[in-house]
Amino acid sequence: MEQPIASGTILQARYHLTRVLGQGGFGRTYLAEDLNRFKELCVLKELIPPQTEAYTLEKSKELFQREATTLYQIKHPQVPEFRATFEEDGRFFLAQDYVEGKTYRELLNERLEELAGNSTSSTEAVGIPTPPQNTPMGNPVFSEAEVKQLLQQLLPVLEHIHTKGIIHRDITPDNIILRQGDQLPVLIDFGVVKELATRLQSPDMATPATTVGKLGYAPSEQIQTGKSYPSSDLYSLAVTAVVLLTGKEPRELLDNTQLTWNWQRWVTVSDEFARILNRMLSYRPGDRYPSATDVLQALQSPPPPAASTPEPNANASGMATVAVGRRPEPQTPPARPPAQSEPVIPEPSNDSIWEKPGMVVAIGAVLAVIAGLGSWAIANRLRQEPTPPETIVESPSPLPTETESPSPSPTPTEPQVYSQTLALSPGRELSIERSLQPNTIVNYQIQAEQDQTLEAFIPTEGVYMTVLGPDNQPVSDRATRVQQWRGQLPYTGEYTIQLSLIPELPETEYQLNLDLTEAPEPTPSPSPSPSPSPSPSPSPSPSPSPSPSPSPSPSPSPTYETERLIIPEGEQAIQFQGQTAPQRVKRYRVNVESNQQLAVEVIQGDVTLNIRNPNGQLIEDASNINFWQAQLPQGGNYIIDVIAQRPSNFTLGVSLTNP
Repeated sequence: MEQPIASGTILQARYHLTRVLGQGGFGRTYLAEDLNRFKELCVLKELIPPQTEAYTLEKSKELFQREATTLYQIKHPQVPEFRATFEEDGRFFLAQDYVEGKTYRELLNERLEELAGNSTSSTEAVGIPTPPQNTPMGNPVFSEAEVKQLLQQLLPVLEHIHTKGIIHRDITPDNIILRQGDQLPVLIDFGVVKELATRLQSPDMATPATTVGKLGYAPSEQIQTGKSYPSSDLYSLAVTAVVLLTGKEPRELLDNTQLTWNWQRWVTVSDEFARILNRMLSYRPGDRYPSATDVLQALQSPPPPAASTPEPNANASGMATVAVGRRPEPQTPPARPPAQSEPVIPEPSNDSIWEKPGMVVAIGAVLAVIAGLGSWAIANRLRQEPTPPETIVESPSPLPTETESPSPSPTPTEPQVYSQTLALSPGRELSIERSLQPNTIVNYQIQAEQDQTLEAFIPTEGVYMTVLGPDNQPVSDRATRVQQWRGQLPYTGEYTIQLSLIPELPETEYQLNLDLTEAPEPTPSPSPSPSPSPSPSPSPSPSPSPSPSPSPSPSPSPTYETERLIIPEGEQAIQFQGQTAPQRVKRYRVNVESNQQLAVEVIQGDVTLNIRNPNGQLIEDASNINFWQAQLPQGGNYIIDVIAQRPSNFTLGVSLTNP
């Protein structure tokens, strides 16, 4: 690896290096002052690919630009914004915002040192040995409330990047900074940067030689196969959570023989929170939560009521509660005033009937006979009378009320509709894993251009999709309630992929795979069409002469390498580098709003520019130029073609200004 760049060096006439922040196997990180932003602090990440025989600098440049472009799509206040990419002296750099604060690894170490210090000070005075940290079922290093808050603040960030088709792939306590200004967690060091470095090491290899992700924090599918999904980030986030709770590393918490996590023996948390973390830690990606939003909803949902035996209610049964167990101790009744606590019962007179036992027996016998006769009469009448019609036979009145009771409520029959806009661009596949509720419709909306090819596929049974065009009608007869669709889009505008569940199917987890392919470039094949015109000429001799004319037509037709330019929010201009050749034209698309001013300039390189309207037509006075500027009344994706007479490297500057 090359030596670090000396402090005080100025790169690109803009970035003044102050010191080295860190160094690893993928390169170095510098703290720098942005001279174009009043010396605002920023971070420069240097990626240093080794110079090997298989290494091709030009190919690596293209790879570097393409991969770094995805990072510009992330616009979230809890993610450092990527400002620019550049190459200098064979070194590649990414510029991004600087975050002032401490990583959660630093905060965890401080907590552990504090716990160890308190434990030592409390035991040294009495000569008791210091107990090990985090004894079984001990207090957490970070409390459950703190870890919950961290998850609730980071899950929206993950949902934001996942909807753009970006997976972090390296979530650890080292890559989360508690920002000093607002005390919010900030996600840093995306794995896509490290993957870029490994691919730069061997740009000709189909798969990287090094897998992105830290051992213990990355799930098995990421470590073993290099594949990652949104649920892979959720797994790493859960590992980070249990590390913060227990203060122990994953190797101490994971049983590699059984592939099970044993973190709960070290710390006590609520059952509901443990259930959420354990689902996030599932070995199979399909057993985890499908999205960050699902985890957030689970954290915010009230816990289920605890099952407990209801206490007996004396009023419910009408009986007094009796204590079962030991016999109560006899108690001496307290002395009470004689005439207030109990009513006075008068003494019966001598001539009372109750003093004559014979009379009492006679009266009892008479009452028994009367009661028996009454019961027999009532039972006999019930046997003789027919069954009341309203109880069994003629009971239409209650039945309609029961059958019609669910029908007047139309709300369950009307499906709930959810919509979400996806940032789908040509050349980058997008995969979404979610769960679909019954009686629910999900609309995914994308922006696409005419003649681009859209491919959508749902490998889940029971989930169907309908592809709607800008007119909100199916784009073709075979685009309604299907699981796979591929076709060329007829218009430029907003398309909708509408998902629904077959009736009577419960909640189902699904995966939606989307791929958008750039429209095929127009070929000059129609130009040979005039060739038949000489054929009607009476002289047959010239007929062979035009026949070779079609042969040179394919040779000058160049291939186009198309790339979308993204100008970050808050920026007005960007500079970027590339390479072009006579038979390989570099084409850029930039989205311009109506009445914005577009300026394009060749800063370096023996190249010229052609500027085209969104419909592909060449703009007047915008052919073979080095500088062009105009206010555009029509919005859309304008085309910048970089043309050269020989293979050339170039640097372009593109700016957009509002009126």
